[in-house]
Amino acid sequence: MGGATGSVQSNDVDNGVGESGRAAQILADAGIPSPAQELVLLTSDSSTADSPEFKSAVSDVITAIQGTGKTIEVKSPYDSGAVAKDNHAALVNYTMSGERLDAAKEIPAVLDAVKAVGAKHQGVSFETYGQATAQDAMTGIFNTDLAKAEWAAVPLALGILLVAFGALLASVIPVVLALTATAAAYGLLALTTHAVPTDLNANVVLMLVGLAVGVDYSLFYLRRAREERAAGRDNITALSIAAATSGRAVVVSGLTVVAAMAGMFLTGIATFKAMGVASIAAVVVAVAGSVTVLPALLSLLGDRVEKGRIPFIAKRRAAANGENRFWGALTARVLRFPLASALVAVLALALLAIPVTHIKTAMPGVAQDLDPKAPLAQAAIHLDERFPGNSAMARVVVDTKGADQGAVTAAVADFKTQAVASGKLFDPITVTDHQGTGVLVLDVPIAGTGTDKASLEALDSLRGSVLPHTLRSVSGVEAAVTGPTAQSVDFNAQLSKSVFPVLAFVLVLAFLLMIAMFRSLTIAITAMVLNLLSVGAAYGVLVLVFQDGFALKAIGGHSEGPIASWLPLFLFVILFGLSMDYHVFVVSRIREIHDRGADTRTAIAEGLKSTAGVISAAALIMVGVFAIFGTLSVQSIKEMGFGLAVAVLLDATVIRGLLLPAVMALLGESNWYLPRWLAWLPDLSESTPADEDGAPSRPTAVTPVPAHAVAGLSRETV
Repeated sequence: MGGATGSVQSNDVDNGVGESGRAAQILADAGIPSPAQELVLLTSDSSTADSPEFKSAVSDVITAIQGTGKTIEVKSPYDSGAVAKDNHAALVNYTMSGERLDAAKEIPAVLDAVKAVGAKHQGVSFETYGQATAQDAMTGIFNTDLAKAEWAAVPLALGILLVAFGALLASVIPVVLALTATAAAYGLLALTTHAVPTDLNANVVLMLVGLAVGVDYSLFYLRRAREERAAGRDNITALSIAAATSGRAVVVSGLTVVAAMAGMFLTGIATFKAMGVASIAAVVVAVAGSVTVLPALLSLLGDRVEKGRIPFIAKRRAAANGENRFWGALTARVLRFPLASALVAVLALALLAIPVTHIKTAMPGVAQDLDPKAPLAQAAIHLDERFPGNSAMARVVVDTKGADQGAVTAAVADFKTQAVASGKLFDPITVTDHQGTGVLVLDVPIAGTGTDKASLEALDSLRGSVLPHTLRSVSGVEAAVTGPTAQSVDFNAQLSKSVFPVLAFVLVLAFLLMIAMFRSLTIAITAMVLNLLSVGAAYGVLVLVFQDGFALKAIGGHSEGPIASWLPLFLFVILFGLSMDYHVFVVSRIREIHDRGADTRTAIAEGLKSTAGVISAAALIMVGVFAIFGTLSVQSIKEMGFGLAVAVLLDATVIRGLLLPAVMALLGESNWYLPRWLAWLPDLSESTPADEDGAPSRPTAVTPVPAHAVAGLSRETV
């Protein structure tokens, strides 16, 4: 149904913040469309721009572009002065018809026409660049990468599950549920875009989160059902206990993840809102499938869930009696030396976090975000070399309604003079007068690549010096600067303002959910601190690799430089939510064993041993899926996948394997402390530990499964 309604993509007004957002709003209020500005860069080593061969190439490409019927204006370099200083390159600038977002669908016809002309002029190189050109190229790259990620993630997850379960059908079920849940989430996302417009990043986030949590939630539930069946319980009891324990943990974990991701709405930034909706849709559908479709499917399949057993794996899993020997031995060691274990873990995480102290962020340009050998990146690089500033043009939107037009005309002339005199803003400065609207648009080439120091200094000069002394000095004039550099600066400024509200929202809400889940102030505080440690360490490794360049080429990175400005806050929200997954499942089992009468140390040992196998499998799947995204073409997506993979790996090993048991052992019975003044919080701690007869001790907390639908599960343990 969602696919039938189509999806709504965010536009300039949706994405705008700060002064650049105001520029977009002025244009929208005046009814001025925002068409895509494109160009063709023609270069020749053998011919000069005034040679017959070069002029013929320029004439042919102009004719070809006009012949597509997709443009409203095509400018000859000989009229606009867009000829390089060395006289061996020229720019053909053209404007696509219609809105910029729609132009990406029409640009292929123009690009094909340019390519055909290029084939006829072997001595001249033709490269295309612009807003629609970049959008078309990036869409193709994203679609190819997403398909590659899906094809790689499925066999990886299936292989890990085969080792975990030792049965083909049991291994296939979580993968199929994850894929169908992700598909359903895409449909749900399409519906929500009519209220919250989406973008390409949201599609990537949905697939990444959907595949990871979809497999994990199903894995936790299925693992508990098989464990209870292997302990000798009948199918109804096994599924009931799974529903009351793992099912409850899945729901609470999902709520925690959703709460964390909802923090993205507080940024006031369209791309964060889109990613928030996408990730929440993925989690909600995954949780719903795990607690409804999965138990129904297990009830129908009965013993057939063990179809396709792999004998040597199944025997090894049975011999282990559902416990992981490595993690059991490690836990015993940690519980023997809890203080030393905690200190070692904290020191390791602190050392990994050190590089985050010099983190730098920026919105990456095309040349930084793509492989330098990619055609679009090559065009951006060559454009900056031949025509500095043209790949990162600043746009000044001037509202002159109510101002003296003579004064405005004089101010525009002064603006051009002072801009060029600054040495950071260049000719040709073009002025477009939108007759009848009172709005002027000035396009200004600026120094640098768009995200480097030179571009930032050029923007400061434009906003802080040139405009105040020219256009903004005229009474009644409003002038706002937009463009890639301005948008990056304004984005970072808005992000900086929203950091504290987002952090506070996520921490407080997760804290309250943890108290409600475990009825313990201590557990809630511990969860917050441990998650912050793992996120900080992941940040440090991310900076070390992608900003400082350590082992960057080894993982296929393009170039070292600032971290994508949207990534740190996004990673915090996602990682905080996902880290709570493992915390909820591990501590839930520890609490369950403790509630049966075991002391805290015994509960820690037994809880970690019984969950180590499934947590390890779940973590391997998440790390694998995220690492696959770390191999994709766009560097900011590489950073996202790499950061998530590192964080989950640290969380499942250093945090859950060392620090959590060590801290809980040191705290002892204080783990379960809840002050009276917090007793008012909702109680989500209802658990259903099995009694000696194998029946749930609290059947009222369980949703029964119809007896006629039950055929029984295998007794084989995992």
